[in-house]
Amino acid sequence: QVQLEESGGGLAQVGASLRLSCTASSRTLDGYSMAWFRQAPEKEREFVAAIRWSKGTRAYHKDVRGRFIISRDATEMTAYLQMNSLKVEDTATYYCATRVDEYVGNFKTAAGDFDYWGQGTQVTVSS
Repeated sequence: QVQLEESGGGLAQVGASLRLSCTASSRTLDGYSMAWFRQAPEKEREFVAAIRWSKGTRAYHKDVRGRFIISRDATEMTAYLQMNSLKVEDTATYYCATRVDEYVGNFKTAAGDFDYWGQGTQVTVSS
């Protein structure tokens, strides 16, 4: 069982930056992937970015590639999502999630593939 806790959401203006954090209760996440998803009102939860914990390889949704950066600090058991050049359409509740990953093939990007979830943190971008 892995417990995840997000922090760092809030209100930002268009073009600004925010950094989200996700801290895991596990002693290690070797063999796991950590991902960020987001869900806007009346929309489905969508994949944002993921990182393979042990290898550091990353994947991004095309809408955030070049603006968002996912990273992790293994000593702090924390994953980060640096969000730059924020847009109004980035407004959503952001969730971190993790799953066991075989580290072969493409990243899993469907919410149903992830086993453990945080409670979410709200990001609101205003113009």
